[in-house]
Amino acid sequence: MMNWKVILNIAKTHLITKIKQTAIAALGVTFGIGSYITLVSFMTGLNTMLDDLMLNQTPHIHIYNEIKPSKNQPLTLYDELSNSFHVVHSIKPKLNQKKIHNALPIIQYLEEDDQVRGALPQIKTSIFYIAGSIEIGGTLTGINVIDEANLFNLRDYIVQGTPEALDITDNGILLGIGLAEKMSLAVGDRVQVSTSKGDVFPLKIVGFYQSGVADIDAVQSFANLKTVQRILGEAENYITDINVKLKDIEMALPMSKKIENQFDLTAVDIKTANAQFETGTTVRNLITYAVSITLLIVAGFGIYNILNMLIYEKMNDIAILKATGFSGKDVQYIFMSQAMIIGFVGGILGLLVGYVLAKFIGTIPFETAALPRVKTYPVNLNPMFFLFGFIFAMVSTFLSGYLPSKKAKRIDPVTIIRGQ
Repeated sequence: MMNWKVILNIAKTHLITKIKQTAIAALGVTFGIGSYITLVSFMTGLNTMLDDLMLNQTPHIHIYNEIKPSKNQPLTLYDELSNSFHVVHSIKPKLNQKKIHNALPIIQYLEEDDQVRGALPQIKTSIFYIAGSIEIGGTLTGINVIDEANLFNLRDYIVQGTPEALDITDNGILLGIGLAEKMSLAVGDRVQVSTSKGDVFPLKIVGFYQSGVADIDAVQSFANLKTVQRILGEAENYITDINVKLKDIEMALPMSKKIENQFDLTAVDIKTANAQFETGTTVRNLITYAVSITLLIVAGFGIYNILNMLIYEKMNDIAILKATGFSGKDVQYIFMSQAMIIGFVGGILGLLVGYVLAKFIGTIPFETAALPRVKTYPVNLNPMFFLFGFIFAMVSTFLSGYLPSKKAKRIDPVTIIRGQ
């Protein structure tokens, strides 16, 4: 019967007496795991930041009444011409409004669905911003401010002012930072907006909005839903868009199809609207994990070489152990125990080193106009990265110790002694 206490004591004695080689082997594991944790935490943190930049502001389903040409043109209604080849020029859109009919009952219906976190109304309209002699075209969006802040993180993109200030200020406006810079406006100033009908309304600036996309910040502004309805001279049920946030983003596509069929509206899911962005995210993630796995494989070969040399240097010890009655299996377990101890200690140290380096990276200042709320480099300290790193440390040292120890198991001690 194998005496594990004796085997572990011998393994410990070998590791302590050859402390330099032991430290080098453990540092090899530490360096590999620490580098992996640091790299994957930093790169996935950057990827998450880029995803949030776009997806936090994008509804899972965007519902609107699309203006498009009628599928049935007058020419197609004549049965006599049904077998003819038709060529129609200058087709005009059918006479319908941008308004969503029965928008409020539709919103109520959607919010009663268990899969929906929230359905928010919006009004989007083209306007001109007027400040003195400056006149700039742009877009004014009417929103329920507090709901937008809670569901779509509007608060994270307000660089001056607060959502509450916009919510309680009658005739208030949240202006895009690009517009404010062009027109030299500050919080508290007034800006006039002109509709397509030529009506002009003065609005008080209560804050500045910065999405991180310069083209959007140069034209976009927000106001209360009722304020925009009043500017356009429309009733309280006038809604042009509905933004839906789901509990599970994977349900966006099937639900958008269901909404289109049920209400005869255009419903675009988030993945269709951001197909190119999704492709970029997939490619970035593939690169991240490919580099991380490559780093672990290289570290694994390094660990194998170190442990292989460590066992080779102990050939005399192997001969003595076998000469004193230890079997080849006992010798194999002794050296495998050494490898697992090195893997455990090196793995724990590697996790600590990776954590410290990742936290340090997370304190390095990183400020850019495109990301107003990001002050330091983002890192993603996902516990799964640490679990995978530790498992890899144990598995790699097990394999690295198993192969050389299997060779040591078959070594004839007489051959070793004669070689001396």
